[in-house]
Amino acid sequence: MDPFATLGLPRQFDVDLASVEKTHRELSRALHPDKYAGAGASERRDSLERAVAVNEAFRIVRDPVRRAEALFKLAGVPVGENVEPKSDPSFLMEMLEQREALAEARDARDLAKLRALVAEVEARARATQEELGRGFLGASPEALSELVKKLGNLRFFRRFLEEASALEESLLDEATK
Repeated sequence: MDPFATLGLPRQFDVDLASVEKTHRELSRALHPDKYAGAGASERRDSLERAVAVNEAFRIVRDPVRRAEALFKLAGVPVGENVEPKSDPSFLMEMLEQREALAEARDARDLAKLRALVAEVEARARATQEELGRGFLGASPEALSELVKKLGNLRFFRRFLEEASALEESLLDEATK
């Protein structure tokens, strides 16, 4: 499935999420199964299948990791953590240091340190997304094969931020008890 075509969008990483959300709402309304309640079984099934496809396309396009994966797949570049090139050792070392700092913040119950780490990683994730956006513009297959490393980095950032978010919730829960 081409989520960009499903939503009527150009195949590009940089998207206007507000516009994508509006398009999704409009398509969802137009394809809602209730509109086809009196139609024949095949038309109802077709409507439901198209509505499901629109919802899945929206989930893909609004998520930067899944959006990048879709663009790579559409360009014929294999993606997935088991087939992508490994991240640079220096990046992996930096992420290890960030995880150690996260563990220290957890052990110290230091919410301020945690939030500083989150802000730093969020900034790096945004910068990586900007690099992906620029990299997809008119990239050759060779350039895309190199750009896929950025997707791996973005995955590392996401996992770190998810873990940090769970830790922040835990620390806030402890503080209110």
